[in-house]
Formats: sequence, structure tokens, C-alpha cells
Amino acid sequence: MNEKKGVPLLKEKLKLVSERPGVYRMLNADGVVLYVGKAKNLKKRLTNYTHWDKLSTRIRQMVSEVADLMTIETAGETEAFLLENHLIKEFHPYYNILLKDDKSFPYIVLTKEAYPRLVKYRGRRTLKGDYFGPFTSGLAVAQTMKELQKIFGLRSCTNSAFLNRTRPCLLYQIKRCAGPCVGLISQEDYMTCVQEAKAFMRGEKTDVQARLTAEM
Repeated sequence: MNEKKGVPLLKEKLKLVSERPGVYRMLNADGVVLYVGKAKNLKKRLTNYTHWDKLSTRIRQMVSEVADLMTIETAGETEAFLLENHLIKEFHPYYNILLKDDKSFPYIVLTKEAYPRLVKYRGRRTLKGDYFGPFTSGLAVAQTMKELQKIFGLRSCTNSAFLNRTRPCLLYQIKRCAGPCVGLISQEDYMTCVQEAKAFMRGEKTDVQARLTAEM
């Protein structure tokens, strides 16, 4: 296993890599994507791959095959999560082997209900709704759901809790839910938030994205 095939190339490429959030692709000499990853800080994350002695055997093998590196900056971590999953499904990188079985990995689902809710979901698609993913880990789902709640105010509570509440829950107090359970937002306005969230998760250009990008 020869580190000279990848480490010097990564060190050279790192000179042009920013410290912004984003997604990176590692390619071999034939242009085949070996690995897709995300990072809160691209430069910091990619620098880790140049510390040969600290890499696992699997990662050393991958780095030894790297002939090119591509990075895409994103407005934030949520967009990096979404883009990473999109590229993994598009390229099926060999070293993202853990994602080959979609059934083992979580999705985010926006259920089909009068007041749709955000749900973390694994397994067969028996729940009716719009599926987004698969995600690389449960942590990725939790972070993405948190951001979606902050931006769009969508509920994540069970239907039982939703139907029996008489006052807003803690998520409303910390501004991560619009409070549809007690009528603090109309169904029409809530569904507008749902549609905007779907567009955002699909990567479609929206006024919300433009506003968030400006704020970031």
C-alpha cells in the first residue's frame, strides 16, 4: 500500500480548499468516484486524510488510490448532508460501502396527513409520505431534522400527543415547531411550510434558500 499515490496530491489540493461546509469526492486515476463525504470544515476534514499513521487500513487503501479531489461548498451543514446523500446515490462509491443497503440506513419522512410530521424512519417503506435519504447515520438525520424544524416549524410529535395537547410543547417554546396542535398556525399556512420543506429537501431553488444563504 503506497501512500505516495494519494497523500501528496491531497496536500497539494488542500492549498485551494476553504474552511467552509461542503462535500468532497475522491476519484481514482480512471475518474471513478471512490468516496463521497461531507464536512463542517472542508480543509480540516480533508487534512485528516494526510495523516497516514492515524488512518485505518481501509482508509489507507482508499487514499493510496486517490488521483483527484473535487469539493463543493455549501451554505451550511444541512445542505452538505443532502448533497452528500444525493451524490452517494448517483455514484455508488466503493468506499461508501455501508450505504449499499438502503434498508439499513435511516430516512427522513414527511408523512401524508392533515398536518404532516417529520419522522426518522428505517426499513421497508410502509409509512405513507415523502422519503428523503438515505442518510449516513442517525446523527445526520437528527441534525437535519433539527434544522428543518427551526426553519419550517414542522411537528415531529406522535399523532396521539398531537391530538391531546391543550397547550404548546417545549419545541414550540424553543421555536422548533409552529404549534399546529393548538391552532397557533392555520392548516393552510402549515401546508405552505410543508411544501417549502419538500422543495428545500429536493434541492430546488426557493425563496427560503435564498434568504438562508444571505443570512449565512
